[in-house]
Amino acid sequence: MASELQNLSNDLAAAVERASAGIVAVHARPRINSSGIVWRKNLILTSSEGVRFEEGIKVVLADGKIAEARLRGSDPGTDLALLEADTGAAAPMEFHDEANLKAGHLVLAVGRTASTGPIASFGVISGVSGAWKSWRNGKLDPFVRLDVSVYPTSSGGAAVDASGTLIGLVSTGLSRTSVLAVTKRTVERVAQKLLEHGYVGRGFLGIALQPVALPGDLKEKLKLDQETAVMLLGVEPNGPAASAGLLMGDILLHAGNSVITDADTLANALDAANVGQTVGFKVLRAGAVQDIQVRIGERPRKGK
Repeated sequence: MASELQNLSNDLAAAVERASAGIVAVHARPRINSSGIVWRKNLILTSSEGVRFEEGIKVVLADGKIAEARLRGSDPGTDLALLEADTGAAAPMEFHDEANLKAGHLVLAVGRTASTGPIASFGVISGVSGAWKSWRNGKLDPFVRLDVSVYPTSSGGAAVDASGTLIGLVSTGLSRTSVLAVTKRTVERVAQKLLEHGYVGRGFLGIALQPVALPGDLKEKLKLDQETAVMLLGVEPNGPAASAGLLMGDILLHAGNSVITDADTLANALDAANVGQTVGFKVLRAGAVQDIQVRIGERPRKGK
């Protein structure tokens, strides 16, 4: 038994050592650093929660070298920020597919401090589920919660499995009660937009709405295969919906291939669309179904 525990201990230490080669300390807030992951050559992913100023950012690499960094973009909704810095010989870390993650799998949260080097904490994946929307209106897909005590300096670091394989970025900024892992699918969706635009534009129609139940006789007459939809209570003048000809009282049934049953399903459809993309909506108006093409706008950003 003692030898088995020692072997496990050695294996976990080796996993931390392998992972830490691609993890940097990020100095982008007062007093205490956070961590970051070398994502691509000269590009570092970190927690947006740990980036409190845009100038004077520095990163400490695994070899001890200090490099100045530039903020390329951030998305508080998914707690991701992208920095550009000279990462030297550090090999980028590869996010592995999240399809096989299960509650109960062992997990390590690995970060770095400028003074002590790699730091680690140990726990398990406590939950895995489908897409989840954060209180900052960003979407994680899938939702992966970690039962692990995380030091403030580990925020933005790597969540790795027992072999040292990267499964996600450690986030403490998306939930007031839980530590989450931002995994490959979310990173691929968000980080490229940060690289190209500096922010993540989210789809916008310019409407006020409420869910409505579809009457049974109308469903039968129009052969509608859904119980609920959303009705437009207001249409913002000159907004994307108004420009496409949508009117107060219209009932949205489909957006592209997505069935619209409530506000969440509409929000998911808009998240899946690109800003500027034209999406076909099926709309119930005056007892008949119409097809209306809507060019998706960009949700106004705070302070813009």
